[in-house]
Order: sequence, then structure tokens, then C-alpha cells
Amino acid sequence: MKIYVTSVPVNDQRKALDFYRDKLGFVVKHDIDMGGGNRWLTLTSPDNPEGTELLLEPSGHPATKPFKDALVADGIPYTSFMVDDMAAEVERLKGLGVRFTVEPMDAGTVRMAVFDDTCGNLIQIVQMK
Repeated sequence: MKIYVTSVPVNDQRKALDFYRDKLGFVVKHDIDMGGGNRWLTLTSPDNPEGTELLLEPSGHPATKPFKDALVADGIPYTSFMVDDMAAEVERLKGLGVRFTVEPMDAGTVRMAVFDDTCGNLIQIVQMK
């Protein structure tokens, strides 16, 4: 068994697509109209286009907003992505206007940082030491 799709709930799929594609650098794998203004919108890493897909899931379920709000209030990232060079990635993202809530720091076996995805989530990036 392996992970096929994982998701991140987003307030606005169009805005999320702009952020995850244009700032984070993921590439669109599927963009299928599901009706009602929702899409099956998945992205993958350009380094692994056949790998795990990230679904930009519309956060319309009533439980989603309080859950996401509580995570953000407590500073807890919704998910985590791996990078090869933390310093270079943070510099690149800041140059694109990404706002970090936790600057790069050592955390056990990784260096980590946290940023706001502009769609209601905090996202963590890690670099293995």
C-alpha cells in the first residue's frame, strides 16, 4: 500500500492554485470540474510527476473552518513538505511574498520553517539534517 492522494483544505481553489503552483512550484496533475464551482484539482512535485498527488480540497464542510482556525491559532501546520536546501527555499519564497510564521530553526533531525499558504493553512517545510 502507498499514498496516492493527500489533501489540504483550501478556502478558494483558484487562489490556492496560484499559490501552490506559482509560488511553491507544484505542477497540475488533474483539474476536473466537479460542478458547483468545485474542481478535482491535484498537483504533484515537478521532480516526481507520478508520485503522491496533493488535492486542493474545497473547505466547504462546516467542520473544516473551526478545525483550520484552531490549528492556525495554535500555530500548528496542516501539512509538511520536504526541501533540499532550507535557506535557498526560504529566500526564494520570501522573494515571492510568502509570509513565514516560524523562521528556519533546528528541530531534532530536521531544520524546519512554517509559512501561511494564504488559503487558511499553515504549512511546514523541512530539510533533513
